[in-house]
Amino acid sequence: MVSIYAKVVGALLFIVGILGGIPAFAPDGMLFGVFMVDTVHNLFHLISGLVLLAAGFGVQWEVSRRLVLGFAIVYGLLTLAGFLSPTGRVLGMQFNMADNVLHLTLTATALMFALPVQRYPTRL
Repeated sequence: MVSIYAKVVGALLFIVGILGGIPAFAPDGMLFGVFMVDTVHNLFHLISGLVLLAAGFGVQWEVSRRLVLGFAIVYGLLTLAGFLSPTGRVLGMQFNMADNVLHLTLTATALMFALPVQRYPTRL
């Protein structure tokens, strides 16, 4: 499941990174009229999308899981910084509340897929 998550979200982030640089999709720096984007933000989406795609198409499950967990940590820190920033600017990227909520959702779902589930043996 972690590889499917990585492939789907990685592809979506990569596409969003591309669309954010096309004025027709991001007039006035607002992707789809909702999410704030800029060059640094688009590059961040492209890179994180590529990392997740690499995790999704990785051969070993544990490597994929660790990359998705790393993604969750990075996006979690980014989310926290976005919510706490008084200017809405973090690491050269401009954020609004829609960005923060989306990043929080990405963090939570990545954690759901990356954290190992404790499995108990079944007894017959």
